Amino acid sequence: MSELRTRAISGAVIVICILTGIYIGSYLWLVLSSVIALASLWEYYDLFSRFGHISKGIGLIAGALMLYMSSKGASFSAVIALLILQSYVVLSIETLRKVAHNKSSGLLNMSGLLSGLVFVVLPWVFLVVLRQRPFGEKLLFSLFLCTWSCDVFAYLVGRSFGKTPFAHNISPKKTLEGFISGFTGSVLCAGILSLCFKIPPLPWILLGALIGVAGQIGDLYESLFKREAEVKDSGNLIPGHGGFLDRFDSILINSTLIFLVFEVILS
Repeated sequence: MSELRTRAISGAVIVICILTGIYIGSYLWLVLSSVIALASLWEYYDLFSRFGHISKGIGLIAGALMLYMSSKGASFSAVIALLILQSYVVLSIETLRKVAHNKSSGLLNMSGLLSGLVFVVLPWVFLVVLRQRPFGEKLLFSLFLCTWSCDVFAYLVGRSFGKTPFAHNISPKKTLEGFISGFTGSVLCAGILSLCFKIPPLPWILLGALIGVAGQIGDLYESLFKREAEVKDSGNLIPGHGGFLDRFDSILINSTLIFLVFEVILS
């Protein structure tokens, strides 16, 4: 089976699962978001562990609690308190290690766990919260479909016609032609969705433009992590795509920005 066909089949499965989860919402969306978030977190910790010891179990438990608390309407103050608490737990363990064995990695362990929860899990917390809003279904459909349109346009055009390197030191296969095509694909998708949802097109087109730029920048962030860890992919659980972090890296920054726009700026 060719790489493109494998990528297309596994991508289609992901699309069906995500869109079904958004449509049904409730506990199905929570479970689906939790699986993706925690699998991505494990891969992030695996990258980070190449530089030192990481207490992965504590981070995974904290991540699961963050997602569950958000589904139950917990305030973000409670989520922040949980993040601080897990830092104290890790520091307590590292302090005991130092006392007992004269070995510790408190700074690295705490910073690794905390950065994973903020960078990987918190965006999925935002998605769980947004789905509970009256406009959540349409917003999440648009977020994922525009992000995927950006990825597909950038991949196909960049692979076939890309000639101008873009961020070569981070991602050698990225091209300016692919970047522009990805942006265009996201904007086109947003315009089509505005017609389908019967809403004013301009705000949704601006949303698509934001996703088309930010999502590709988010992809570069994850590529930077992989370059520093000297690995090609964050994992191998998704055929043709690598790991969960590889597949959903653009969603992380896009969900964060969309949450800020709709829950902070426009609220």
